[in-house]
Amino acid sequence: MNILVACDSYKGCMSSAQANQQIKKGLIAANPELEVSTFEIADGGEGMVDAFVEASQGQIRKASCFDLYGRRIIVHYGYDPKTRTACVEAASCLGLTLYPKERRQPLETSSYGLGVLIREVIKTDVETLIIGLGGTGTNDAGMGMLEAFGAVFYNKSRRRIHASSGTLNRIAFIDKSHFHFPGQISLVAACDVNNPLLGEQGATFIFGKQKGLSKMEQYRTESGVSHAADKIEQTFHVDIRSKPGSGAAGGLGGMLIGVLDARMDPGLEILARIGQFEEKIQNADLVITGEGQSDLQTLYGKAVFSVAQMAQAQNVPVIVLSGALGAGYEKLYDYGICGIFSTADRAMTFPVAIAQGPQKLEQAAFSLMKLIDAISALTKKKSVSKTEVLSKDDQN
Repeated sequence: MNILVACDSYKGCMSSAQANQQIKKGLIAANPELEVSTFEIADGGEGMVDAFVEASQGQIRKASCFDLYGRRIIVHYGYDPKTRTACVEAASCLGLTLYPKERRQPLETSSYGLGVLIREVIKTDVETLIIGLGGTGTNDAGMGMLEAFGAVFYNKSRRRIHASSGTLNRIAFIDKSHFHFPGQISLVAACDVNNPLLGEQGATFIFGKQKGLSKMEQYRTESGVSHAADKIEQTFHVDIRSKPGSGAAGGLGGMLIGVLDARMDPGLEILARIGQFEEKIQNADLVITGEGQSDLQTLYGKAVFSVAQMAQAQNVPVIVLSGALGAGYEKLYDYGICGIFSTADRAMTFPVAIAQGPQKLEQAAFSLMKLIDAISALTKKKSVSKTEVLSKDDQN
């Protein structure tokens, strides 16, 4: 039996690669004769670089940039010399989890560091740059990133100001005379979010709370993002509000698509093309996927659902092994998934669940394989018995 394991990361617990390996260990412990292959997946957030390197058989490189508060840091990115393609994660320098909750100051954050990172990466032999959007702590509509490429912002007193989530309303005009982005670089924004830039479903009101913005700060930031969009339209003559996915990563999506002419694709689709994922599905008898929690939201563009759709298109059964199951997970059965299981086998606190997550996932995979083998043996036994009965009937 050939099983393909392709899990998303289990947030705060396991990366995609770690989850894949835990399941593989459990499956082989239950049945050493299995052929088990793995494929790392990501939606553009945490793990995108590692998944890209695995899929492309590329390299890990380092670059210097700044974090969301302007601190100098070194981050990793992926590079494939065969195709001259690089992959960076916005969260590597702008990540929400780079600072604990008590130290976060969301109005002071800037995407400038991502601009510096992109600038450093494209100095090398790069033709295509994939930018993973997800898990960021910024909400500055990408104005900081724009600043890294030479845009200069002034207030009404004609004093230069630095773009951050809290200073957007103070921008009176933008000087683009020194702005430059190399036209020969093809940009791809890896993201599964289709939220608009503004409004109730926009960047600030949907994702602002998790970034630490209070309700009052959300209204202030929404006003600033709207003001920034007006200034971008005045200066660059593009409407970043109207682009699907413009609300991704605190507005970085809109700036990348509108001003830097990036193409937006779901992260898994990018990785699937690079790593020939659909061919791997075609060669599998069963696909196992999973995530931290599967619920109704899984249906809306999450990587697990995309894996299921790809497998269903090739009539390969899919089983989901997730850390937890939330409201509405049953709907996944309507989309070709034949089994959905949680690794939580008893009542436990969240910290305990995180600590025991890898072990529980391996145990769940072991039990699942034992069940599959038992059903397979029973089906085979019934098939043999039926053949024997038919043979006796023929003799009579």
